[in-house]
Amino acid sequence: MPPAAKKVLTAADIARLAGVGRAAVSNWRRRYPEFPKPVGGTAQRPVFSREQVEEWLAETGKSDQLATAGRTETGTQHISDLSEFARSLTRDSQESPHGLAHLTPNQLLARVMVSLLPDPATNDLSDHTVDEDVPENVPEDVPTESAVDVPPDPAGDEDVPLVLDPACAEATLLLAVAERFGSRVKIEGQEIDESAAANAAARLRSNTQGVLYEVHYGDSLLSNHLAPYLGTAAAVVCEPPFDRPQWPMEELADDPRWRFGVPAPRDAELAWVQHCYAHVRPRGVAVVAVSPRTSFQPSGQSIREELVRSGALHSVIALPAGMGSTPDIGLHLWVLQRPSGAFAPHTVNMIDLSGLSDPADVPDEQAVWEGLVHDADPAIFAAVPRRELLAGEVDLLPSRHISTRDGARTDEFAHVTHRLRALYTRIGGALPDFAAHPTQVRHDYVSFAELEHTRALKILSRETTPSAGDLLVRTLGRPPVVATGTAADETGVAQVVEINPDRLDPHFVAAFLRADAHALPVANTLGALNRDDLRRCRIPRLSLAEQRRYGEAFRHLQQLQDTITALAKTSSHVIDQTLHALTTGVLTPDFSVAQHTEHAGPTDDETREL
Repeated sequence: MPPAAKKVLTAADIARLAGVGRAAVSNWRRRYPEFPKPVGGTAQRPVFSREQVEEWLAETGKSDQLATAGRTETGTQHISDLSEFARSLTRDSQESPHGLAHLTPNQLLARVMVSLLPDPATNDLSDHTVDEDVPENVPEDVPTESAVDVPPDPAGDEDVPLVLDPACAEATLLLAVAERFGSRVKIEGQEIDESAAANAAARLRSNTQGVLYEVHYGDSLLSNHLAPYLGTAAAVVCEPPFDRPQWPMEELADDPRWRFGVPAPRDAELAWVQHCYAHVRPRGVAVVAVSPRTSFQPSGQSIREELVRSGALHSVIALPAGMGSTPDIGLHLWVLQRPSGAFAPHTVNMIDLSGLSDPADVPDEQAVWEGLVHDADPAIFAAVPRRELLAGEVDLLPSRHISTRDGARTDEFAHVTHRLRALYTRIGGALPDFAAHPTQVRHDYVSFAELEHTRALKILSRETTPSAGDLLVRTLGRPPVVATGTAADETGVAQVVEINPDRLDPHFVAAFLRADAHALPVANTLGALNRDDLRRCRIPRLSLAEQRRYGEAFRHLQQLQDTITALAKTSSHVIDQTLHALTTGVLTPDFSVAQHTEHAGPTDDETREL
C-alpha cells in the first residue's frame, strides 16, 4: 500500500513520502523536538500519524519536492518554480536546523566532531571500560620554537581539562571546542603552516571569550610541541592534512607513539590517528577524521587490527560529502578512547550517515548521538562484535556492516524511479524556444568604467558582504551571478558590484558580462577578473525595458540550468544506490524500461546533431 493511502506511517513510509533515505528520517526524529511522536507500533518499528507527519513536512519545507516540483495547484507548470525546485534538490542550507546555514564545510565538520566529545570533566563516553591501563613512554621534550600566541595563564588553571588539535590549521576545531565547553577547558594546537598558525592565534584571541589557548608553529610529527601533554589530555580532535599522504617514516620509525604499529610510508593518516591517541589520558577521547580508504586499505590492516583488539576503537562514523577540507568526499570519523579499567567493550559502533543528502542533518549535539546509539536503527547503526571484525580483514567501512536489506526495498526504488521519470518529462517542457531576430543586431557598448563613473554601478571591495541584487564576479572561472542574499553568496567571490536598479537590470549585466569576460585572459591565481579587467568589460547600451527582456530570458535559462544540474546530481545518487542494491541482493538484475524509450541514451548521430 503506498504511503498516501495509509493513516499511519512507518519510518520507511515517511522516507518515501519525503523523497529521502531512512537515515534522514532517523535524524529528523532526534534533531527536531517537534517531529511527530509515535502513535503506535513498537520501539523498534514505531508508526506515526500520517496527518501529523504531512503537516510537519509542509511546515519545515521537507515535503516531497520531487513529486511536486514545477506544478501549481491546477497541475500547470511555471518556470518560476524551477529555482525553488533546484533549492529543494540541493537541500538549501537555510532550512538547516540550529542556524547552520552560514557554516562552511570545515565549520560543519568541526561542530560534528566536537559534539562527539564527552564532558571533559568525566570523559564518560560509554558505559564500558576496557581491559587494561596502558602506560605511555613519553619521549623527551622536543626543542620547540616560540609559540605563536600564548595568553596570560591565570592561577589554578592546571586542573582545567586540556583539549588538543595537533593539525589545527586556522583553529576551526578549537573554536568549536571553545564554543561548546567555554572556560571549562583549555585548548592548544599546532600547525605546520606559519601563516595559518598566525591566523589561528588571531581567531582564538578574538573569539574564545577568555578561554585559555595556545598555538604553536611547527611539524607536529617531527617537532611535537604538544609532547609535554602525552598521556594527559582530556581530548584530542584532528582533521589531518589530507594533501600530505606521506609521513617521515625513516626519521620516526622507532617513535613510541606508534603503539599499534608503524604505518606504511603512504599511510600518514594512521600516523596521525596514533599521534592523537598518544596524547589522551586514561578514558580520554580522540576524534580523528580519516579518508574512507584508511578504513579498509590492506597496508593498514595490522594497525586497524590492534586498534580493535585493544578496545581503543570505540566508533566509526561515515559522513556524507560536503564536510571538512575535502567536501567532495565523505570522510570517516574514528572515535578512540584510552583504556582504563578491567573490562573491554565487546563491540565497535558502526554508524553510516553517508546517505544523508544534507550534511547539516548530521547530529551536532551529544544527546542526539546518544539517542542514535540507543535507538540502534539498523538502517544506519550496527554494534559489530570485535571478534567479527578481527576474523576478517578488519574492514572498518560502516557500509559493510549495516543491514542494507532493511534500509531499502524494491518498491522504494520503483517509487523514486517513477518520480524521476515524470520529472524529466516536465523539465523537458520547460526548455524554451527563442525566435530568430529579423535583422542582424549591432549593439552600442558601454564599459564598466563608464558605468561606474555615471554611478550606474559601483565596484566594491571583495570583502564586502553581498546584498541581494548585487553582481558577483566569481573565482575559478565560474560565471558571474546575481546575489540572492543568502549564505551561498559568500563562496568564491572575487568582486562585488553594486547595481543601481533604476539604471541597470542585474541579470542583463550578468549575462553580457559572462560573454565578454570569457574572451579576456586571466593571469591571477584566483582565476577571476581583477578590478582593472572588470572596468574594461563592456555591455550593450540598452534601455532599462530592453535590459529586462534580456534579463528575464537569462534568469529563465539560469534557473533551468541550476535545476538540471541538481536533478543530474540526484539522479546519479539514485543510480549509485540502485547499483549498491543490485550488488547486495536487494534487487534482481531483471529490469524494464518505459515502452516509449527505445534505448538508454542518444545515438552517436543524435549526439552529433546536438
